[in-house]
Amino acid sequence: MSTSHLSVLAAVSAAALLTACGAMKPTPPMFSQDSLPEAVKVPMGNKVAMETVGVGEITYECRDKANAPGMTEWVFVGPNAALNDRSGKQVGKYYGPPATWESMDGSKVTATQLAVAPSGAGNIPYQLVKANPAMGTGAMAGVTHIQRVAIKGGVAPASVCSPANKGAKEIVKYQADYIFWKAA
Repeated sequence: MSTSHLSVLAAVSAAALLTACGAMKPTPPMFSQDSLPEAVKVPMGNKVAMETVGVGEITYECRDKANAPGMTEWVFVGPNAALNDRSGKQVGKYYGPPATWESMDGSKVTATQLAVAPSGAGNIPYQLVKANPAMGTGAMAGVTHIQRVAIKGGVAPASVCSPANKGAKEIVKYQADYIFWKAA
């Protein structure tokens, strides 16, 4: 082979190698529950089906404290959040009551709380729920569990809740990742 043929062959080989490397997109790491408290870990036999970031607010209302006449407290009323994929595109919404996770494709699930665990001062707790059968077909079909992790904010207001302002509502901002699991 002549030197010019070797140069062309080397250039073509290098171009092919660069093209192959450029086509390999780094895959984002799969969610790991290793650092979570045991109480909120999803049981074996399930795999991550979808990861979302919930960005929204939680409404609280000043109400009578249960079994404590004359005393009041801030009570969780419900959430209202957009569910975004990791790139920030909205893929669903989370609202309630009852707590409902709804995909943009119209499928949705409600769930039963299995466990909570502290997630740090100023944050609502980690949560694990068992999904009820999905309504509709789509992204939520087959979801077995949902975890609330990576939480920022959402706790009851620091403002006074007293008999004088009973019935008052306050909205608190929060963010949390909602991890959706399906049977493996």
